[in-house]
This record gives sequence, C-alpha cells and structure tokens, in this order.
Amino acid sequence: METTTGTPGISERMARSVMARYEPSQVQWHYEHGLVLQAIWAVAERIGDPAMKDWVAMMHDTKIRDDGSIATYRDDEFNLDQINPGKGLFDLYAATGNEKYRKAIEILRDQLAHHPRTKANGFWHKQIYPWQMWLDGLYMQGPFYARYAAEFGTREDFADVVAQFVLVEKHARDPATGLMYHAWDESGKQLWANPATGCSPHFWGRAMGWFCMAVMDTLRWIPADGAHDDLRSPLIAIARRLVPAVLSCQDGESGLWYQILDQPKREKNYLESSASAMFVRFLFLAAREGYADDAPRALAAAKKGYAGLVRDKVTEDGEGNLHLSGICSVAGLGGNPYRDGSFEYYVKEAVVSDDFKGVGPFILASLEAERL
Repeated sequence: METTTGTPGISERMARSVMARYEPSQVQWHYEHGLVLQAIWAVAERIGDPAMKDWVAMMHDTKIRDDGSIATYRDDEFNLDQINPGKGLFDLYAATGNEKYRKAIEILRDQLAHHPRTKANGFWHKQIYPWQMWLDGLYMQGPFYARYAAEFGTREDFADVVAQFVLVEKHARDPATGLMYHAWDESGKQLWANPATGCSPHFWGRAMGWFCMAVMDTLRWIPADGAHDDLRSPLIAIARRLVPAVLSCQDGESGLWYQILDQPKREKNYLESSASAMFVRFLFLAAREGYADDAPRALAAAKKGYAGLVRDKVTEDGEGNLHLSGICSVAGLGGNPYRDGSFEYYVKEAVVSDDFKGVGPFILASLEAERL
C-alpha cells in the first residue's frame, strides 16, 4: 500500500486541493458532492490515510442525522440524483458500524422501491421528468443499488439493476456508431424526443461518460462467482460494445473527447474535461478487467487521454493546489426554461474550473493511472 510519505501522486494532490477549499458549510446532499467525497475516500483507501477518511465522514455528518434522516433530502421528489451521495454511506457504515449510516442507506433504498417507472420498468430520471430515462441516472442509482444487493439485498435486486442497463442500451444506443444518446423518452412527448425513437438529438460526452462509469461500478458489486454469470454477462457485453465506441471519437491530437462526441470539427464544439476523465477511467478499467476486446489499444488510449488532461487541463496555483479547467457546468433536457437538447444548447452552457463533476472523475482516473 502506498503511504503519504514521499512525493504524493496527482490523485492525492487533487484530493487535498479540494479539501483545502471545501468547507463543511458548503456540503450539499447532491450528486456531485457525493461524487467528489467518494473519490477522496478512494484516495484515502489507496494511501492509507485515516485522517482523510475522518474528513470525508465529517463532511457526510453535516447531512446525516442520528436517526438516519438526511438533511435537505426529500423522498417525494423521486430524483435519482439524490441516490448518488448515498454510495459513500456503505464505506462509512463498514468503517464505523454507526447505525445511522445503515438507516440512511435504507431510506434511499426505499426510494427505489417506490420510484416511478416506465411501462418497460425503467426508473424515471426524476418525478419532474416523467417516462424519461437519462444516461446520468444509471450512474446515480446503479452502483448504489448493486452494492445494496451485494451487502443487504437479494438476487432479484441484482436482476432489476441489470435490467435497467439493458433497457437503456436497447433504446439509447445508436447501432451505427455504438454511441449513446443522452436520454430516451418512452412517451415520445418531449419536444427534444425523436418521433421515431424517443431519443434526444445528440451524443453528449458527459452523459455517455456517466453511463460508462456506471457499467464498471455496477459490475464491481455483482459477484464473479459463477452463480451470477447470467447477471454479469449482459453488463460485460455492454462494456465491450462501449469500448470501441469511446475509442472511435477520441481526439487523435490531444487524446481528449469533445462536448458533442461525433462532431469534432463543428464550430464552438470543444474538448471537455469531465467526459474525458470519465472515458479515461472507463478505458483503464475495461483494459484491466478484461472487458476490452483490444486491451492494449484501450490501455494506450487511456494513457493518452490522461496525459492530455494533465498537460492541457490541470494547473497549479501559487500555494501548490491543483485545479481542473474545461468542465461543462451543467446540461440537461426539458425543464423550465426548456432545454431542447440541440447542439447550440450543449455548447453554450458555461465552461468552468474545479466543478466536482469533473474533479471527482479526474481523481478516480488518476488513481487508475497510478495503479500502473
């Protein structure tokens, strides 16, 4: 195991940079806050730093009450984004045995038990987005649901979570390119929905990045024991199909990926950091776990993408803290004001630095790079 002696790796340096500027008063029960805390916990595990784990626990404890209730969380919103921060609760419960974490886990699991679904049995992304499945949502609930199944649940839970991935890929995957559309509207009523397919118009990088990470993180919790091969096989097949699709749209010069994946030369499109970090981590994992048909190519692409991120998107300030630039601040569909999923919509959203949706995946990608 690595220790904090010697020269810290980039994963540790970025984690400590976040810690230096992230105050307890800023913590929200929000998917991106949960993501960065999960990434920092992973660094703490790698380097063997109990003080870093204590810091993560302290940040969670600003929201988890003694009875397991979660400040600012509302189950009646039926929002899959609100599941993602709960992934870290499993580690906190395992490390401390504090029952408040287990109670909070059960509150989130109960949301999934009552969450509205499409007619095809897929979770709606949110109550306010009826009949819609977004790629983002697979990341928000999939690994949480799978870990719950592994530690407290049943085989039927595993089957349910795998079915979510199969359903989304069936509807949102473009057969010509293998790329995934941002979302699918079963009802076909959204203005952004293709009348024939129900899919949104474009391949947004971060949406597909969420999906790629979701596949790998869900597979982690389904036992590779022979008895669960029928459940693992569909996800492994999805991962194998995703690898060449991701490789096909990597920018040859920088090693990074564009905001809209398949239109690199279109004016105002740009190389986006959060999606690039997600794809880098995905390719490292796919190569290592044997889910890439051409593992050497996937590994080389991951290395090139990571080098591009460090070279072009990471800077160091005067105090030695690291920063990540080139992150799309936010993107969605529908709502008010209405987001139409057009190319113009995606490229006009703000591009920012140090957003957790980019920093979290970058830390996780850095951990994979450092494993080499």
